[in-house]
Amino acid sequence: MNGESNEPFTLRVKGEIDLDTAPSLHRALATAIETHREVVLDLSEVTFMDCAGLGALVRARNQADRCDARLVLRGAGHCVVRLLKLTGLHRYLAVDP
Repeated sequence: MNGESNEPFTLRVKGEIDLDTAPSLHRALATAIETHREVVLDLSEVTFMDCAGLGALVRARNQADRCDARLVLRGAGHCVVRLLKLTGLHRYLAVDP
């Protein structure tokens, strides 16, 4: 891992995570994973997520595995949790209440 900090880093997102916003989320997560051993993605203000958002999360989780880091999803609302369960990704991604 290229990172230097053992302190958890929290990235807060709000609104919609979709085809337009997923690339920005992916870049922010990639940067955070490179510099922290644990990245917490606060989804408590996310109102919608589509497959592009899921793709960004999966890519971030894969990067975290390669960097010996941990990605944790926190505060996911009903719409996000439902999508994670429908796709089975709730078993692959660490989801905290």
